[in-house]
Amino acid sequence: MSNDSHGAVLYSPSGLKQPYHLVDPSIWPLTGALGAGLTLFGVVQAAHFGTYAYLYAGLAAVLATMFFWWRDVIKESSTPGMHSTIVRLGLRYGMALFISSEVMFFVAFFWGNFHFALFPSHVLGAEIPAWPPTGVHTFDPFGLPLLNTMILLLSGCTVTWAHHALLEGDRKGLVRGLALTVLLGLTFTTCQAMEYSEAPFAFNGGGIYSSIFFLATGFHGFHVIVGTIFLAVCLVRAIKGEFTVEKHFGFEAAAWYWHFVDVVWLFLYVAIYLAGRGSALAG
Repeated sequence: MSNDSHGAVLYSPSGLKQPYHLVDPSIWPLTGALGAGLTLFGVVQAAHFGTYAYLYAGLAAVLATMFFWWRDVIKESSTPGMHSTIVRLGLRYGMALFISSEVMFFVAFFWGNFHFALFPSHVLGAEIPAWPPTGVHTFDPFGLPLLNTMILLLSGCTVTWAHHALLEGDRKGLVRGLALTVLLGLTFTTCQAMEYSEAPFAFNGGGIYSSIFFLATGFHGFHVIVGTIFLAVCLVRAIKGEFTVEKHFGFEAAAWYWHFVDVVWLFLYVAIYLAGRGSALAG
């Protein structure tokens, strides 16, 4: 038991003086688990029976859990004494581990790509194999893919600008940098949609090459959308003045995630577009 600066009595649930805090009981872990399970069940139902109701319900439950749970975390962070230095350090460790798991997620796609690119006989079974397979028209890497690369690299610069502005107490620079980053993220997604609309091969019509292409670039596009939403929320919070020089982990985590998205795209560009460039290019 101790007193705060206003003389109020504070009780430690453990009875010990320690820098941690015990969160209030929450229903969101349960709703998140149920929503994830319902989503998986919905995927099975959609794949086998064409029924999408369970899938939509599961996704709605997951999205609602994310919104309300993160809302509670933001409220908690604004409570004096809750997010101490060591608690914020634990949050950083958690975000670092999450990004590490995402890295391994994309490693699987790169593994599959290089497995067939280096040993295409597994795919074609021909004496003189080729990758991409003969007849597949690939994208010109110096066209729209290069433009998208420049867009993401520029967005990495703007989010870094926003971070430095925050550290220097420049609120206008923070808002401008975040707004530009969100705009660039939306531009990248638009260009990606244009590229897909012009693709000379379909997901299930171009063999293993098209499957790897759409899975790798598609999941990266999904991560760009998630990162853009993440940064848009940070933009709203920055406009409200919720970030300070000392406490701004929400923005810091979004910046880490966005840099991760940038780096993954560079590897995708080299592995999928440059190294996987075929002799026949899409018009």
